[in-house]
Formats: sequence, structure tokens, C-alpha cells
Amino acid sequence: MRKLNSKGFIDKMNQWGGEARPFIFIIDFEMKNPVVLPLEEAAANGIYFTFDNQNNISNQVINNNKFTFSKFPVDYSVFKKSFYQVLYEIKRGNSFLTNLTFPTPVSTNLTLEEIFHRSEAPYKLLLKDLFVVFSPESFIEIHDQKISSYPMKGTIDASIKNAESKILNDLKETAEHHTIVDMIRSDLSVVSTNVKVERFRFLNTIKTHDKTLLQVSSEVTGELPVNFRNHLGDIFSKLLPAGSICGAPKKRTLEIISKSEIYKRGYYTGVFGIFDGKDLCSAVMIRYIEKSGQNFLFKSGGGITCFSNPEKEYQELIDKVYVPIH
Repeated sequence: MRKLNSKGFIDKMNQWGGEARPFIFIIDFEMKNPVVLPLEEAAANGIYFTFDNQNNISNQVINNNKFTFSKFPVDYSVFKKSFYQVLYEIKRGNSFLTNLTFPTPVSTNLTLEEIFHRSEAPYKLLLKDLFVVFSPESFIEIHDQKISSYPMKGTIDASIKNAESKILNDLKETAEHHTIVDMIRSDLSVVSTNVKVERFRFLNTIKTHDKTLLQVSSEVTGELPVNFRNHLGDIFSKLLPAGSICGAPKKRTLEIISKSEIYKRGYYTGVFGIFDGKDLCSAVMIRYIEKSGQNFLFKSGGGITCFSNPEKEYQELIDKVYVPIH
């Protein structure tokens, strides 16, 4: 599987989009090792995907053994140090919102491939023996000339009393969501016209192996030019990285993330998607497990604002370490 540089993936997506040639793309967070392949070559390169009803899965053997899963989160003192580094930058006015993430070692009786087949999520990706993604978050969808984005910000345990009301009326979560929606509107305005918020702060329900979560999303849309397929790579290069997993303002916040996080994200919080020759769908690579030697790392995080509480943010980090198997 040949990886490209940033110019390589832009040129390839532009070319194949213009030729109406179906392809799959996988772009890491820093856009240093993107992959763009003809769709029919994905499986031969150990790449398997599911986008709602589209997939390239065949002859899968599902292990139905009882699922076991344990997580070993970073020590609170380590989290708190990074948290206050981010909060310092926010209070200086360098960021309104910064997405802070950490790796969490996990153990399970399933392989990455078995997790891919058994997990339930609208967007799934497996790079054999490297990582698996079971994402609930769309990045952008393009149908005809309409581009849509669905930023997701705000998570709560559904078992908490009045959970729906609490998450929708939480001051910190509301401010965070407003910031991300404003950023997505701004991003889409660079590549499209007539940008508007179609739906604001609606709830999705996500069932995991040990609990049910509520997550808050919005829908932002715009209109692309007639020849947009010739510029798919240009469109993505202008929109990445996804606003929901970095923060605002984007450029300065990325610098804060680089200084504050204790590891490199790699493909975590990048994007992946497929172009079928006419339309395109893509997802943010969150809910991500990576193979590290003989062990697994689950990467997760959340948005920090001036209203954030370190204990609540630490708990959100842990709550997002789950597999949607039930």
C-alpha cells in the first residue's frame, strides 16, 4: 500500500474525481501519510470499510465469544498537566476551544478484525493488523452539488437522570458546540456558497458494550460549483483537519495541541471516505484502536473551553473508550 504526500493525495483525488473513477481515501491527522486507492483494490491491500449500506466485506467469520474489554487510562495527574497547559492558552486568548486527546492502553479477547466485524457503527474502517475505527461521526458528504457536514460535540451517559436536558442546557457544552458549528460554517464557506445550518444540536444515541451514550450533532450545508468533482482533493485540503477534533481558531489551536498532547495522533482524528464515481461520503476517525507491538491503544479525548472542569473532562476521555458491541 503506497502512501502519498499531501500534494499527491490532492492531485490523485482531483484526477480520479474528474474521471468519475471510484476510490477510497484515508488521510492521517497531520496529512503526512495519506492513502488514495482505486476502490476495487482496497481489500487486496488489507483495507475494509463500511459506510452505512456500502462495504467491501465478504466471507467474514464472526467470533461470537463473550466480549471482554478492560481499559487503563492515563493517570489523572498526567491528564491534569496537559489540561492546564491548554487552559492557560485559552485564558491568554490563543484558543476558544482545544480538543485534547490521550492514548489509553486496552485489553480485549478480540482481534482488530473481529472488533471490526462485531462493532456497530455507521462508519467503520479496518487496516489489517494496524488499526480499526468504528466512528459515529460523519465528516462531509457530497450528493450532486450539495456538501454537508455533521459536527459532533457533547457527550453524556444516557443513564444519568434528565441526561437529554442536562447535555442540551449545559453552558460549557453549548459554548463548545457553537464554536465548532461556527468553524464548520467558515470552513464550508471557503469551498461552497449558500452555507447554512440546517439542524442545530440534535441528539444521537450510541449503544456500547457497557452503557448507552447521547451525543450532540448539527448539520451544516453548502452548494458546490458544477465542476466540483475535478477538485475533490482541493476541497479536502482546505477543510482538513476536521474542526471538531482540533478546535478554534484552527491554526493556533493545532500548535497548542502539538505542545500539550503526550503522543502523536497518527491516523486517529484523520478522515476516511469513499467516492463512488458520483457522490462522496467520509467520516472522522474517532473511536479508534491501534495495534502497538503486541498491545492495543485506544485514542480518545474531548474539547476544552474556559468553562471546562478537569475531572469532568477526564471522565469524558474515559467514557469514550468503548466498543459498540452489545
